[in-house]
Amino acid sequence: MPEKVQEKNEVKTEQPVAAENAQELAVTKTNKPLSRTGISSGFSINSFLTKEEKVETTEDIVVRTENLPQNHFTDTDLQVEWKIMLKQLQVKNNFVFNAVKTFKLVKADEHKIKVLFPSDSAKVEFDKISGEFFNHFRRKVQNHTIEVEYERDVENLKIEVVTKRKIFEKFIEKNPILKDLDDLMKFDLT
Repeated sequence: MPEKVQEKNEVKTEQPVAAENAQELAVTKTNKPLSRTGISSGFSINSFLTKEEKVETTEDIVVRTENLPQNHFTDTDLQVEWKIMLKQLQVKNNFVFNAVKTFKLVKADEHKIKVLFPSDSAKVEFDKISGEFFNHFRRKVQNHTIEVEYERDVENLKIEVVTKRKIFEKFIEKNPILKDLDDLMKFDLT
């Protein structure tokens, strides 16, 4: 029996040591915060509220075109250069290409190019490349007095809702026998 008593005493001494270790782990504190510091979203509410209105000054640069060359160019020259630009754009920036591929450039006068665009959002994308294109074109044809005029082309932007009935009617125009088939079978094209 004395052996059992000793075992109980040993067990009692181990439990307080484990409790002390648990308390020591709970007491430890960190000196630095666990989250990352210094990462900014780029937007500050305080700076937005205390924002001062800045006056932007723009300088108008006047380029004298009297001494620059004013050679003749044709509409064919314009169309060829536009197609080359579209091919380059298709490889380089497909998003801008899709936005501007429906634009039409027409020679309106001896020194005037009319740009017909379908929508304002497409024109914004065109503005990104227009400076590069027109500078290149002016140097290519050696005519630095070219003026660019923008005009919205409503006909170019046709958004038509195509229903099954309209598709079927187009097929009837190509093959009139389909009308007889529709009369016989009573297709539901709603």
